[in-house]
This record gives sequence, structure tokens and C-alpha cells, in this order.
Amino acid sequence: MAERARIVEVGPRDGLQNEAVPVPAATRIAFIEKLIAAGLTSLEAGSFVSPRWVPQMAGTAEVLKAFSDRAGISFTVLVPNEKGLDAALAAGAREIAIFGAASETFSQKNINCSIAESIERFRPVAERALAAGVRVRGYVSCVLGCPYEGAVPRAKVAEISAQLLELGCYEISLGDTIGTGTPRAAREMLKAVAERVPLPQLAVHFHDTYGQAIANIYACFEEGVRIADSSAGGLGGCPYAKGASGNVATEDVVYLLDGLGFETGVDRQAVVEASRFILQALGKTPLRV
Repeated sequence: MAERARIVEVGPRDGLQNEAVPVPAATRIAFIEKLIAAGLTSLEAGSFVSPRWVPQMAGTAEVLKAFSDRAGISFTVLVPNEKGLDAALAAGAREIAIFGAASETFSQKNINCSIAESIERFRPVAERALAAGVRVRGYVSCVLGCPYEGAVPRAKVAEISAQLLELGCYEISLGDTIGTGTPRAAREMLKAVAERVPLPQLAVHFHDTYGQAIANIYACFEEGVRIADSSAGGLGGCPYAKGASGNVATEDVVYLLDGLGFETGVDRQAVVEASRFILQALGKTPLRV
């Protein structure tokens, strides 16, 4: 029997949050339906952040409620603070995501506080979520480089990851926010983090700025990772990382993992169709066939 690998589809949140054209909730719901039909069972549905800062994520409550009766699928929503958690719980969220950074400058630019302050800010969020029976996923940004500080020490990435684990995160996603990582650097970073966080609880999240994302995922899977974040159509970027290109495309990750003999349960051609749908809604030309 083929070994199982899990793809976390981040297109509906990370893929759309930096687009110039806001996508209506109804279109996002239709997009998610197509992704589910393709076999994806872990999806970022949106985020409960201020519409003033991220107007593209307005209507996340409507999106989440559209799937309130859907069993067997994880819909994660990003929450920045307790106010965001209140909104997520009111919308029926069963899984939230909290986020830290391995770079002090990026933390200040992204969420207007230090790394230490961000951990303390998320502590009551995680405690309340877990008490309500809501799962918590953790994200670490800038694991292989920062747009402001350059190289990021591996020990710092491991430290932040361990702190998120201590808060109760069941899984930690390691994000190469500006896409500067290479396979060797990705391996070394992963090894450092795995000394503090069990490997089965680690996911990788690569951006494709220099065309290295697929190679980086391959390197990390060789080290034992079995979870990869990706975005249909390669959508996404970071509003606080100028010049960073999109996430690695889900259809490319499926192609890689199929070729390596992993079982993902995802139909690549169906993902391509979902990608076409959302890219057309954004007025963009699909790149994959």
C-alpha cells in the first residue's frame, strides 16, 4: 500500500488575500467546492482579520457557514487575536490557525509586535480555542529568509516552532515566505526544527520566487515530512514581502507526490479545473494544462 501524504490547500485564504481584485464569498464557496471535489480534505477557508487590513477576506463567516455540515474535511481559518477568535467561534470554526515569525522585523511589519509579544498574544487564543474543542494549527513565517533581515538562524525557527507546539498547536507549518530557500537550506532548517518538534507534526509551505519550491518539497519529503501546503494555480504572495511570488501550485505538488508513489487522494486534473475557475474569476490566464 502506498504511503499517505497530505496536501493542505491554502488557495482560498493565502492564495487570495493579496489579490487586487476581491473575490465575492459566493465565488470563494464555489472554488472550495471544486477543491473538495478534487479530493482535498484540508483547506484554508479564510481569515478573521480586520477587513480594513485585508479586505479580500471579508465574508469569511459566510464562507465557513456554507460548509458547517461538511464532515471529514478540515476548514482552517486564520485568527490574529481574541477578537478574531470570537468571530471564528461564532461562525462555527472547528480549526483555527495562529502565526508567528522567525524574524523580529517581519513580526513587527506583519502583526505590529515582537516575536515574544506575538506568542503571548496567541496564548489566550489557543487556550480558549482548545477549551472549545477547536484544533489549532501554527504557522512560522520567514523560515528560510526575511525580506528585511536576510538570513534567519535555524535555531530561531526551531525555537518559535517549539513555542507554538507548547501553546497546543497540533501541527506547525514552516513557511518560506519570500521563496529564497534551496533544497540544502530547507533540509538543514527542517533537521533543526525536528529536534524540537516531532517530524509528523511538521508541514512545509514554500513560495516559488526562484522556482525552487518543488525541489524544496522533495528534499523535505526525503527527510520524512509528509504534509505540504500549496495553492491551486500557484496563487498567493505576502503583502509584507515585496516581490515574493505565489505559493507552489497544488497541481504541481500532486504531480510530484504521484510520481514519488505517495497516496494523496487528490485528482490533479480536477485541481487544474478548480485553478482555471478561480483564475478566470480574477481575470488571469491559467498557466497549467
